[in-house]
Amino acid sequence: MKSKILFILHLPPPVHGSSIVGMYIKESKLVDNTFDGKFINLSTSLSMNEIGKNPIIKISRYSKIFLKILWNLINFKPNIVYLAITAKGIGFYKDLPIALLIKLFRKKLVLHYHNKGVSNFQHRLFDHLLYKILFKNSKVILLSERLFADVSKYVNKKNVYFCPNGIPDVYDLKNKAKKNEIPEILFLSNLIESKGIYILLEALKLLKDDGVQFHCNIVGGEGNITSKQLSKKINDLDLDEHVIFLGKKYGDEKIDILKSSDIFVFPTFYETFGIVNIEAMMFKLPVISTDEGGIPDIVKNNKTGFIVEKENSQQISKKIKWLINNPEKAKLMGERGRDYFLKNYTLEVFEKRLKKILQDV
Repeated sequence: MKSKILFILHLPPPVHGSSIVGMYIKESKLVDNTFDGKFINLSTSLSMNEIGKNPIIKISRYSKIFLKILWNLINFKPNIVYLAITAKGIGFYKDLPIALLIKLFRKKLVLHYHNKGVSNFQHRLFDHLLYKILFKNSKVILLSERLFADVSKYVNKKNVYFCPNGIPDVYDLKNKAKKNEIPEILFLSNLIESKGIYILLEALKLLKDDGVQFHCNIVGGEGNITSKQLSKKINDLDLDEHVIFLGKKYGDEKIDILKSSDIFVFPTFYETFGIVNIEAMMFKLPVISTDEGGIPDIVKNNKTGFIVEKENSQQISKKIKWLINNPEKAKLMGERGRDYFLKNYTLEVFEKRLKKILQDV
């Protein structure tokens, strides 16, 4: 008889790392064949533009989610409840009543963190007490061992599992993109300042002033930076002929951009995992990213790309220039990155890891 699991997680829209992983779990044949699962979407925002807005509508949505969870706890009677919880702030206060409800029904609770920030709030007495209640007798899934310090005050390591994200391998070996005469740089993320988009533009300005030839595509939806603000920044830095904003791209369009790129840069300065880095590695792109969250587990410095200091445009500029001036070494880095992706970050590997964790719980 299959174990019953109630999955409470984020599903797109909006599209972000946690919702993508939630979709993969929901659609996983391995998970479906192994467990008797029910899925509840925890998202109260239906787009990136709704995040932080429309509180009355969100309270209504949240109430429906809470009642649906209650109904499933009573009628579905799960053995385990999996909760993709928010680590801090308003999101944490929103998710906590759900976790307490699950504890009230004495269900095994698995907390899957796609974000971080517990250690930033644990000094507050109120949050500290709430964290103590939350983590008591709970199991925790983290995306990297580097993130354990965030929850170590409350959780014994024996109750923590490490499960890096994984994505489908959509790289087609038969259809290789043509070699670019002018190197193509790619930034792929929503327009959120903490993702480092302005830092990248400053690095590209340094490259331009140094006489380096390049083209950069920026792909993603609007976040706390609008397309108009981005365009103004590009114009102010005199990068109009070098940088273009392409907006959101999905499916084949996104694949085509990844295939036609030469270098991937993701200079984030607040991150938990950075799923876009493994997307780039899938397509044999050398990656430049930051020493942030679990990223150094993914991007092996000087082997599959470069790890640079956060908010350091000069370092980014130098590493891009090095990759452009050393195309054969850049190619080797990309090939190593794909090998590392196949070994550690495919959807199949992720599903097997998650299955083993849930069976262990």
